[in-house]
Amino acid sequence: MPPVIQLAVAGLLTLAVAACSTAPAAPEVTPPPRRPLDAKTQLEYGNPPPPPPGPRY
Repeated sequence: MPPVIQLAVAGLLTLAVAACSTAPAAPEVTPPPRRPLDAKTQLEYGNPPPPPPGPRY
């Protein structure tokens, strides 16, 4: 086989294998929970305001 044909076959084989690979997992959409405030932070900045009522999207 000429080298050009071998290169084309190798490229098609690579594309076929790449197309069959699994997709990456979807990223997690929920944010991580907030860290609890320590005593020093509460003294410096005061207590945080309460969260707003109702569901947050």
